[in-house]
Amino acid sequence: MRFYDPTGTRYGLPTYPFHLAPHGLLTRRQLRARGLRPAGQPVAAQLLWFSRLGAGPRVAYLYRLDLARPVRAMTPAKATALAAAMLARRTCPTCRADAGYVIPTSLGSCVPCSEPQARAA
Repeated sequence: MRFYDPTGTRYGLPTYPFHLAPHGLLTRRQLRARGLRPAGQPVAAQLLWFSRLGAGPRVAYLYRLDLARPVRAMTPAKATALAAAMLARRTCPTCRADAGYVIPTSLGSCVPCSEPQARAA
């Protein structure tokens, strides 16, 4: 079986194929979905798999569930800073209006300001 190395002799870390991680080991996203964080613990194992893009093997690091701690609560200062940052991402630099969505970096401004008909008018 490809990428199956529970002792870590081949890849340096215990390695498992995609969907075959043992119970008690979770990725960062799986921990976050449960309201937990790794809390500074070292990587316990890894998942390896080949993506469809053929760019080589992909990796996901696994952390022990029993050592995970609850996510820290957001402070009022952090909530204010996050709200200001999100407002800046929604504000069009051309018309200075809140677009109601994050301005695409490919356009650089809100959709009405970036349309050629709006510029010509």
